[in-house]
Amino acid sequence: HTATTTHITPLDRALRCAALALDKKAEDVKILDIRRISSIADYLVLASGHSDKQTQAIAESVRLDQKKFGTVLSIEGLREGNWVILDYGDVILHAFKEEVRRYYDLDDLWADAPRIEVPADYRLDQK
Repeated sequence: HTATTTHITPLDRALRCAALALDKKAEDVKILDIRRISSIADYLVLASGHSDKQTQAIAESVRLDQKKFGTVLSIEGLREGNWVILDYGDVILHAFKEEVRRYYDLDDLWADAPRIEVPADYRLDQK
């Protein structure tokens, strides 16, 4: 970590990821609190795009924003854009094309996870 890294809570990171996805016109954006049911992360952020270009734009927007809060641990699928995963350790963003999201159905897989509403003041599209 460099001296310029700002600390962010896992929930704030998840909310920022969701807000940035919404700003890129993502559909069906959800934040799932998986702290009690999994050790892979604290929160999952799911977002759908209509095209590979849109999912790439969502992921790139999040990646650029989150740079000031530390480095992404891994990025998968960015080149193809069908299903892009950004793993920050505490938060994992999944930006996928609608048909890919339906096929893998993480929404159902994580159905037991409580949902976190994105507050209006985080929703960039409402400003």
